[in-house]
Amino acid sequence: MKNTGLLAARYRDEDAARERIEETRWPDGPVCPHCGIVNEATKLGPREDSKSGVRKGVWNCNGCRKQFTVTVGSIFEDSHIPLHKWLVAIHLMASSKKGISAHQLMRNLELKSYRSAWFMAHRIRWALTQDPIKEALGGIVEVDETYIGGKLRTGSQATKPGERAKDRPARTANKAAVVAVLQRGGPVRSHQVEYVTAKNLKPTVKKMVKEDAYLMTDS
Repeated sequence: MKNTGLLAARYRDEDAARERIEETRWPDGPVCPHCGIVNEATKLGPREDSKSGVRKGVWNCNGCRKQFTVTVGSIFEDSHIPLHKWLVAIHLMASSKKGISAHQLMRNLELKSYRSAWFMAHRIRWALTQDPIKEALGGIVEVDETYIGGKLRTGSQATKPGERAKDRPARTANKAAVVAVLQRGGPVRSHQVEYVTAKNLKPTVKKMVKEDAYLMTDS
């Protein structure tokens, strides 16, 4: 929860959250969802001579002259939930080893209703099944595993006279096994598995790697 608190503090308002989403979704400049023109839009601001003004985050396309925001065509569209809470929700769902329920999401984000939390979780899970996230990796692909968790504390292993020595637990006994798949020069994907065995890894790797990819692993 420490990282969650840092994230919430960093994107504590809508302006910071919106800027982060714009940087991620539009690395080459704003993209008009109506005509597709890239980096040819003007960001609108409130007018001094207008009582209502323009809401924050609105862009005007210089090509088709239509207005849009970064949320159009995204999971954030048509949602009244603040963007900074969306970012924290994505972090919680992506970093939780055992998943997170809508009830827990509602408590952590201090949402007013379970329906809102369920709505967020449903949209985020749907986004995780779409391209480019679900696209299989190709070219030269490296696969390796790691174990995530704190240091195992076993206490004293001393035995009394006549007793059998206790079996020492494995160094990974309290850790979660995660397999990572890296495309050289490209993205990396990770997936938690119960055990690191050929039987467990084969379907995971087959799902994340293209059939014609050159696979590299250790022994």
